[in-house]
Amino acid sequence: MRRKKDRLVVITGAGSGIGAALAGEAARAGARLILAGRRKEALEETAAHLPASSEPILVQADITRAEGRTAIAEAVAGAGGKLDILINNAGAVRTGSIAGMTEAAVMEMLQTNLAAPLLLSRDLLPFLKRAAAPRIVNVGSMFGDIAFPLFAAYSATKFGLRGLSDALRRELAPDGVGVTYAAPRAVRTPAAQSFEELVEPFGMKLDDPAKVARRIWRAAEKQKRSVYPAGPERFFVLLQRLLPGAVDGGLIKQFTAYRGAAAGGDEREARVS
Repeated sequence: MRRKKDRLVVITGAGSGIGAALAGEAARAGARLILAGRRKEALEETAAHLPASSEPILVQADITRAEGRTAIAEAVAGAGGKLDILINNAGAVRTGSIAGMTEAAVMEMLQTNLAAPLLLSRDLLPFLKRAAAPRIVNVGSMFGDIAFPLFAAYSATKFGLRGLSDALRRELAPDGVGVTYAAPRAVRTPAAQSFEELVEPFGMKLDDPAKVARRIWRAAEKQKRSVYPAGPERFFVLLQRLLPGAVDGGLIKQFTAYRGAAAGGDEREARVS
């Protein structure tokens, strides 16, 4: 088995938020890094905060495009061709009423949050199979278990990512490729600015990205099936599965109160890259 310090890790959406924090966790564990994102300046900022011994490969790429995924695959091939961990972290979020959601907004979330992780996993699978104990980590959301009003399209993509993770875990097990699904609750990242007016009405708690990244990295290290926040969220996930009507009632009540106090539900966007 390869030594931990020799492991190669790809992180998408590494320019900010959870992705940047995950880069720090992986670097401190001695991993070699390929950091991917749409904005070169953001990737350089992430790299600047890594340990001095870390020399990450930065790949400016849009993972929703075939050429972007090819660029990442070429970086992996150039780094030895054995990929130990793929972290599908890049994501896009837009909130607002479904009645006002544009087709472009819906397609962006579907492509970034669901299609891209599926296709990148496919494209990098040959490199993963060459590693001793490879793992795919899909960063989802609590919105992939509990769907909130005004998050319909976003929740749909994260529900899909959770299903993809389950299917890949079963399909790739014979090849020795493990899959971890991570479902953080709302996190204090640039993406959260798109729904900041919903935090208080829906009683959301925003976590520090460094804390979330630490939990995700530890779960990957321990080859866990999934990782969820500690606290009441675990109970609400169970309640959602056993008594969904109770969750319906609570969220409908919160949404009704919010709609009565606020004017409209304009579409907002944020994208982690």
